[in-house]
Amino acid sequence: MRPLSFTSDFIRAYRAPWWLPGGNLQTIWPALVARRTRGPVPAYRRERWVAPDGDFIDLDFLASEVSTRRPLLVLFHGLEGSSRSHYSEAFADVCWRGKLTYVVPHFRGCSGEMNLAPRAYHSGDHEEIGWILQRLRARHPGPIVAVGVSLGGNALLRWAAENGEAASRTVSAVAAVCSPLDLAAGGHAIGRGFNRMVYTTMFLKTMKPKALDKWSQHPGLFDREALLAARDLYEFDNIFTAPLHGFRSAEHYWELASAKPHLPRIRIPALALNAINDPFIPAASLPLEREVGDWVTLWQPRHGGHVGFPVGGFPGHVLAMPEAVTAWLLQSSGITSQVPREWPAAPMTVPAVL
Repeated sequence: MRPLSFTSDFIRAYRAPWWLPGGNLQTIWPALVARRTRGPVPAYRRERWVAPDGDFIDLDFLASEVSTRRPLLVLFHGLEGSSRSHYSEAFADVCWRGKLTYVVPHFRGCSGEMNLAPRAYHSGDHEEIGWILQRLRARHPGPIVAVGVSLGGNALLRWAAENGEAASRTVSAVAAVCSPLDLAAGGHAIGRGFNRMVYTTMFLKTMKPKALDKWSQHPGLFDREALLAARDLYEFDNIFTAPLHGFRSAEHYWELASAKPHLPRIRIPALALNAINDPFIPAASLPLEREVGDWVTLWQPRHGGHVGFPVGGFPGHVLAMPEAVTAWLLQSSGITSQVPREWPAAPMTVPAVL
């Protein structure tokens, strides 16, 4: 049965600041300017794990003295994200204030050092998600909840769907924030107009050099000249992401990796938060209540942009969304006593200026 939560007020109450109109401003400003913590920038402790294929991943744990009996929040970042992305630091701040343990596993190649294997990461990488969560489960005696942002959220929900009831043995609840659950719709949207000029250019600025580094490690792994000529994410996925990870083409990758068709198979509490004005994700592609099954809760506010959800007077902050999502995860896991008292019942009533 779908869990109930006071944090449904997030949907009824959230409005973007009047001075940040539109999905693009609500995406760009929070990532570049808005406050992401109440105090100092979070300090991390890094661990390197050897993957089953002999490669490695790096995980950044929040450097705080918290009992391992407390809940652990695992955050899977988005495309080209890291533990220093604005949303990662905002969730870290929320966990620090709530005395929760927290970790950001980096997808391969995203921790600042190129991975070794002839592969990278992708939106349907649920096997990698599963291996990470199972290893965390083996060492953490307290409850575990997980949130995925954008690409990471789609992969996390794919993992939850693939594992069905067995997922509850690893985590208590999951959430996906601004995830392109229909990858084809999102992939085509980001390749048009303003999105193509700004966001596609931004992503390819880091993705192409990483791909070329991968080619240097493994010469002939893909068509280097075609990649140099790629001008959008469709072409990049068709040349690089799809063939490196066992897909025939970008279309085949987007079809098989999308979480949307698999949402009814989820058997643990799952939240999918998507702003209607997200410039990356067409509103028409978002799942409807009748398409998701009884275990999935949909939050689809009118405002927020892509992983933005700014709050307050200039310059604004981005802490309200992580507070609401974390509270939902804890409540849905049956550990409401550990929701910090300073998180108000209506999450959007946080102070206007930090």
